Amino acid sequence: MDVVEAIGNTPLIQLKRVAAGLRVPVFVKCEHLNPGGSVKDRTARAIVLDAEARGVLVPHQSPPMTIVEGTAGNTGVGLALIAAARGYRCVVVIPERVAVDKRVQLRQLGAEVYVAKAAGMKSPDNFRNVAARLAQENGWFLANQFHNPANLDAHYGGKGLPSTGSEILEQVGGTLGAFVSASGTGGTISGVGKLLREKAPGAKVVLADPVGSSIADYINTGVLGGDGPYVVEGIGAATVAGNLHREYIDWAEKVSDAESLAMVERLVAEEGLTVGGSSGVNVVAALRVAARPEVMGPVVTLACDQWDRYRSTPWMKDWEARAVASVTILESVVPKT
Repeated sequence: MDVVEAIGNTPLIQLKRVAAGLRVPVFVKCEHLNPGGSVKDRTARAIVLDAEARGVLVPHQSPPMTIVEGTAGNTGVGLALIAAARGYRCVVVIPERVAVDKRVQLRQLGAEVYVAKAAGMKSPDNFRNVAARLAQENGWFLANQFHNPANLDAHYGGKGLPSTGSEILEQVGGTLGAFVSASGTGGTISGVGKLLREKAPGAKVVLADPVGSSIADYINTGVLGGDGPYVVEGIGAATVAGNLHREYIDWAEKVSDAESLAMVERLVAEEGLTVGGSSGVNVVAALRVAARPEVMGPVVTLACDQWDRYRSTPWMKDWEARAVASVTILESVVPKT
C-alpha cells in the first residue's frame, strides 16, 4: 500500500459526551485521520487519478508534470502528498488570510507556495484566478477543485475508489437520519447528498455554514446572502461553486465563530478529537439537526481536518495561553513518609 491507497476508509466515532441526551446518536466521520490530515485528501486523489485516466497527467515523467491549484490549504496538502508519491511537481496558491501553519506544511511537503493578496473572485489577484492564470501561462494542470466533477465523485463514488457516502452508509448499517457538512467547494456535501438521494432517500442532507458566508441563504432561499468576515477557514463562500448542487441539500444551518470554536475545545477535551474550526461548525449544526423531531435516525457529520494547521491563529493562541496558565508547576516532589 502507498499513500494514495491509504486515503479513505476512515472511522466513524459516536459523540458520547457532546451529544449526550439527544434522541438520536450523532457520529463523526474522522476525515482528519487521512494521511494528509483532512477530507481533502479524497478530493486530491480523485482529481489526480481522473486526470491520469484521461491522459492529462502522466506520473513519473522527467521533467515532472506540474499540478497547480488555488486552495485554502487542505487540498494543497493532499495534492502535495500525491504529487510526491506519483512524481509530479506541485504549485499551490493560497490566500493570505489562511494560517501560516499551512504555508509551512505545504513547503515541508515539497510544494511551491504562492501567497495571493486578499481579493474577491472578480479580481485577478484572487487566489483561484492566480492559479488559473499560472496554469494557462505555463501549460500546467489546474486541479480546479471548485468546478472539477472528479471532486464530487470522490464522495459520490462510481470510479472504483472508496467514497465518503458509501462508507457512511456501510458504517451505519444503511439507516441514516441525516448527513451534515459544511461546504468549501461543494464536493463533499453534494457528492454524499447525491448518493443519499439514491440509496437513502429518507435521510436529510444539511449544510453547515459559518455566519458571514453567503451560502446558507442560497441553500434556504435560492439567493446568495450577505458576505461578511469570519474566522473559520476553508468553508463558506460569497459565490456558488460549480460542485455545490442545491438540489441535493434540504436546508442550511448558520453557525457563529464563537459557537464553532467553543465546540472545537469540547471535541478535543471531551471526545479526544483533535480537529480544526470547520469541524466545530459541523458538530454544532449536527447537534441542532439531531434535536429535530423529524430526524428519526443517526446523524453523521465530518471531522474535516486536524488542529495542527491552526497553531498560529489568534483563536488557537488564546486557547493555548489559557491551557498554559492552568498548568500546575511543582517546585519539588516530597515523598510521602
